[in-house]
Amino acid sequence: MTTIDQKHCVPCEGGVCPLDNTESNSLLKELTSWQISADNKHISRDFRFKNFYQTMAFVNAIAWMANLENHHPDLEVGYNHCLVRYTTHAIDGLSENDFICAAKVDTLFKPYGDKQV
Repeated sequence: MTTIDQKHCVPCEGGVCPLDNTESNSLLKELTSWQISADNKHISRDFRFKNFYQTMAFVNAIAWMANLENHHPDLEVGYNHCLVRYTTHAIDGLSENDFICAAKVDTLFKPYGDKQV
C-alpha cells in the first residue's frame, strides 16, 4: 500500500474543484500536527528548532523537496521556527498535492519526533 508521503504531486493548473472539508479532514489524519484553516483553503504547521542554523537547514531541505515535486509552500522563517503553509493557488484551496508535500515535510522532521530540535 502506498502511503501519502510516497506519492508525487501532479500538475494543477486549475479547472478542478478544491477538496471539501470531509476530504481534507480525511487526508489530515495521515499527517502529524498539521492544522486546516477555518476556510479549508490551507494547511499549516509550525516547526521549532534550537537555533537559526537548524531552522535554515530545514528550510533548505523543504526547498529541495518542493522543487522536486513542483509544489511550493509559503514559509515564515524566524530564528528558531519555520511555519510551513500549503495551498494550491490555481484552485484557491486544498488539493491532494498539499497533503503529499506536507507528509514529505513530516518525514524530514520525523527523526526528531514532535519535539523541538
